[in-house]
Amino acid sequence: QVQLVESGGGLVQAGGSLRLSCAASTRTFSWFVMGWFRRAPGKEREFVAAISWRRIGGNSYYADAVKGRFTISRDNAKNTVYLQMNSLKPEDTADYYCAADPSRGPYYEHASYDYWGQGTQVTVSS
Repeated sequence: QVQLVESGGGLVQAGGSLRLSCAASTRTFSWFVMGWFRRAPGKEREFVAAISWRRIGGNSYYADAVKGRFTISRDNAKNTVYLQMNSLKPEDTADYYCAADPSRGPYYEHASYDYWGQGTQVTVSS
Protein backbone atom coordinates (compact mmCIF):
# COMPACT_ATOMS: atom_id res chain seq x y z
CA GLN A 1 0.00 0.00 0.00
CA VAL A 2 1.30 3.42 -0.97
CA GLN A 3 0.18 6.54 0.84
CA LEU A 4 0.53 9.95 -0.77
CA VAL A 5 0.23 13.21 1.13
CA GLU A 6 0.04 16.53 -0.69
CA SER A 7 0.87 19.91 0.77
CA GLY A 8 1.55 23.45 -0.35
CA GLY A 9 -1.82 24.57 -1.60
CA GLY A 10 -3.33 27.91 -0.69
CA LEU A 11 -4.62 31.24 -1.89
CA VAL A 12 -2.51 33.29 -4.26
CA GLN A 13 -3.06 36.25 -6.53
CA ALA A 14 -2.93 35.89 -10.28
CA GLY A 15 0.65 35.96 -11.49
CA GLY A 16 1.92 34.47 -8.27
CA SER A 17 3.56 31.14 -7.54
CA LEU A 18 3.03 28.09 -5.38
CA ARG A 19 4.95 24.86 -4.94
CA LEU A 20 3.04 21.70 -4.21
CA SER A 21 4.70 18.71 -2.59
CA CYS A 22 3.65 15.09 -2.49
CA ALA A 23 5.33 12.76 -0.04
CA ALA A 24 5.07 9.03 -0.67
CA SER A 25 5.31 6.29 1.94
CA THR A 26 7.04 3.64 -0.09
CA ARG A 27 10.60 2.37 -0.50
CA THR A 28 9.97 1.81 -4.18
CA PHE A 29 9.10 5.44 -4.90
CA SER A 30 11.97 5.84 -7.36
CA TRP A 31 10.39 3.20 -9.62
CA PHE A 32 7.02 4.94 -9.90
CA VAL A 33 5.85 7.28 -12.57
CA MET A 34 4.27 10.15 -10.63
CA GLY A 35 1.53 12.44 -11.81
CA TRP A 36 -0.37 15.55 -10.83
CA PHE A 37 -4.01 16.03 -11.70
CA ARG A 38 -6.52 18.72 -10.84
CA ARG A 39 -10.25 19.07 -10.60
CA ALA A 40 -11.87 22.46 -10.84
CA PRO A 41 -15.38 23.00 -9.44
CA GLY A 42 -17.92 21.43 -11.74
CA LYS A 43 -15.31 19.92 -14.02
CA GLU A 44 -13.73 16.55 -14.60
CA ARG A 45 -10.36 15.62 -13.19
CA GLU A 46 -7.68 16.55 -15.70
CA PHE A 47 -4.05 15.74 -16.23
CA VAL A 48 -1.53 18.42 -15.26
CA ALA A 49 1.94 16.85 -15.33
CA ALA A 50 3.84 13.59 -14.94
CA ILE A 51 7.42 12.54 -14.40
CA SER A 52 9.04 9.22 -15.15
CA TRP A 53 10.91 7.00 -12.75
CA ARG A 54 14.46 7.52 -13.98
CA ARG A 55 17.05 7.63 -11.21
CA ILE A 56 18.17 11.16 -11.95
CA GLY A 57 15.55 13.72 -12.81
CA GLY A 58 13.23 11.94 -15.13
CA ASN A 59 11.35 12.74 -18.29
CA SER A 60 8.50 15.15 -17.67
CA TYR A 61 5.23 15.70 -19.45
CA TYR A 62 2.73 18.53 -19.26
CA ALA A 63 -0.77 19.45 -20.26
CA ASP A 64 -0.85 22.23 -22.83
CA ALA A 65 -2.66 24.50 -20.37
CA VAL A 66 0.30 24.55 -17.98
CA LYS A 67 3.27 24.06 -20.27
CA GLY A 68 5.87 26.75 -19.71
CA ARG A 69 4.37 27.77 -16.35
CA PHE A 70 4.47 24.59 -14.26
CA THR A 71 7.45 22.35 -13.54
CA ILE A 72 7.29 18.86 -12.11
CA SER A 73 10.31 17.41 -10.36
CA ARG A 74 11.14 14.63 -7.95
CA ASP A 75 13.59 13.91 -5.16
CA ASN A 76 13.87 10.16 -4.87
CA ALA A 77 15.96 10.45 -1.70
CA LYS A 78 13.01 12.18 -0.02
CA ASN A 79 10.29 10.13 -1.71
CA THR A 80 8.76 13.40 -2.83
CA VAL A 81 7.46 14.85 -6.05
CA TYR A 82 6.95 18.58 -6.53
CA LEU A 83 4.88 20.82 -8.74
CA GLN A 84 6.23 24.33 -9.09
CA MET A 85 3.46 26.57 -10.38
CA ASN A 86 4.38 30.00 -11.71
CA SER A 87 2.36 32.71 -13.45
CA LEU A 88 -0.79 31.33 -11.92
CA LYS A 89 -4.12 32.20 -13.46
CA PRO A 90 -7.63 32.16 -11.99
CA GLU A 91 -8.40 29.18 -14.24
CA ASP A 92 -5.74 27.20 -12.36
CA THR A 93 -8.04 27.21 -9.33
CA ALA A 94 -8.73 23.58 -8.45
CA ASP A 95 -8.05 20.76 -6.07
CA TYR A 96 -4.70 19.27 -7.00
CA TYR A 97 -4.02 15.57 -6.60
CA CYS A 98 -0.85 13.57 -6.61
CA ALA A 99 -0.96 10.09 -8.15
CA ALA A 100 1.48 7.19 -8.38
CA ASP A 101 2.04 4.21 -10.65
CA PRO A 102 -0.11 4.38 -13.78
CA SER A 103 -0.06 0.62 -14.22
CA ARG A 104 -3.36 0.41 -16.09
CA GLY A 105 -2.83 2.82 -18.93
CA PRO A 106 -1.20 6.03 -20.15
CA TYR A 107 0.19 8.52 -17.67
CA TYR A 108 -2.22 11.27 -18.76
CA GLU A 109 -5.38 9.33 -17.85
CA HIS A 110 -6.44 9.41 -14.22
CA ALA A 111 -7.97 5.92 -14.43
CA SER A 112 -4.48 4.54 -15.05
CA TYR A 113 -3.19 5.32 -11.57
CA ASP A 114 -3.24 2.94 -8.64
CA TYR A 115 -2.60 5.38 -5.80
CA TRP A 116 -3.94 8.84 -4.98
CA GLY A 117 -3.46 11.50 -2.37
CA GLN A 118 -6.29 13.38 -0.70
CA GLY A 119 -5.65 16.56 -2.62
CA THR A 120 -4.68 20.11 -1.80
CA GLN A 121 -6.67 23.16 -2.73
CA VAL A 122 -5.26 25.94 -4.88
CA THR A 123 -7.18 29.18 -5.29
CA VAL A 124 -5.97 31.91 -7.62
CA SER A 125 -7.67 35.27 -7.23
CA SER A 126 -7.90 37.77 -10.05
